[in-house]
Amino acid sequence: MPSVFETAPNATAIPITFATKSTWEAITAGLPAPARQFAQANGFSAKPGKYLILPAADGQIAQVIFGIEDEGSKSRDLFRAGSLPGLLPAGIYRFANAPHDARLAALAFALGSYRFGRYRKADAADVRLVPPDGVDAAELVRISEAAFLARDLINTPSNDMGPAELEAAARDVAARFGASSVCVTGEELAKNFPLIHAVGMASSRAPRLIDFSWGDPAHPKVTLVGKGVCFDTGGLDLKPSSGMLLMKKDMGGAANVLALAQMVMDAKLKVRLRVLIPAVENAVAGNAFRPMDVFKSRKGLTVEIGNTDAEGRLILADALALADEEKPELLVDLGTLTGAARVALGPDLPPFYTNDETLAADVARLARQENDPLWRMPLWPPYDSWLDSKVANINNAPSGGFAGSITCALFLQRFVEAAKSWLHVDIYGWTPSAKPARPEGGECQAARAIYQLLSERYG
Repeated sequence: MPSVFETAPNATAIPITFATKSTWEAITAGLPAPARQFAQANGFSAKPGKYLILPAADGQIAQVIFGIEDEGSKSRDLFRAGSLPGLLPAGIYRFANAPHDARLAALAFALGSYRFGRYRKADAADVRLVPPDGVDAAELVRISEAAFLARDLINTPSNDMGPAELEAAARDVAARFGASSVCVTGEELAKNFPLIHAVGMASSRAPRLIDFSWGDPAHPKVTLVGKGVCFDTGGLDLKPSSGMLLMKKDMGGAANVLALAQMVMDAKLKVRLRVLIPAVENAVAGNAFRPMDVFKSRKGLTVEIGNTDAEGRLILADALALADEEKPELLVDLGTLTGAARVALGPDLPPFYTNDETLAADVARLARQENDPLWRMPLWPPYDSWLDSKVANINNAPSGGFAGSITCALFLQRFVEAAKSWLHVDIYGWTPSAKPARPEGGECQAARAIYQLLSERYG
């Protein structure tokens, strides 16, 4: 999608005035009498999310009044301006006064311009914004374009986004920035990545491990791992039909890792970046892996299959083991992993896990700063014994149903030993109902906050 930002000076840009219930009276007093009467006739009261287009004497748009929450409001939405691209007629606009956070409002404006138009024309007015003074428009373009990539990949249905297509998307991102890429595919996985092979072997579309590297080898090693389950039937522990409806999004971890990698490479951060994406389809067939099967993982740990629908942690385990062998300074994995995370925190607030207190504090701070919500949950050692198996080193899905997101994180932790710091994020990757700057559908979660973390550390 073309950039929503109008970077050339434009003296005719239409002003957008942000108004709250407490500032509306003063703003009204400053309007010309006809405009003030027009606003009063329309009953406009600066309710958050409501807007009013004030006409000029010649019939053109004089300005737009847009309601936002009062400063300090508990319901304040820093992305409220993300509604504007869907409300305004075509034109070039500018902020006439400062919203609560001009940078986030401009980013929201960009994110709110997203439309998924692969299968039908997306009708959208050509609405552009002159970036506010002091805001780095290039940085906002970098972030929004990466978010659009994640959304596009997740929104694409599984018939057009299988393991091969996900590989092609990853190779395209890698090639754009001169990264070197390799891929281990199909039966080649059986020896060194047996868990990835086991999950994907029942599909007619071959599983694979996508691997690309970028940056100066002398720089700190940062490795990103993304869950790429392109469709999840649940395997032999079959999901009900209602549970499959959104399973095209089960590669949301991979999509967000690619978005994050694109931000990092585009910003030329001083890291040696590695991206690992195990890409599979968890299908049902005569050769599908079964409950109570036992597989030896890349790390050497034997894994008993407690449930074939807990497949995401299996493919991540082999990829994390490979990543860990390099002893990276920071190892990050993202995946749409557990319904338990959604029960605990809902779709908009992914939990994250780490034992690095400094990293945890930085992630929490930057999640708030970037309006990219994340919430720390514990790697609770007493629950580690729940992963015990009577026949293998570990079980992938303990019975009982309690603390599902925590036990998933504890499972993955078994495959990370050498990395200096490890961050695991259990994302949803989907917006169930449209919100400002966040249209219904695939969503970029955690990537913006982690990008700012990497920018602070390695910019």
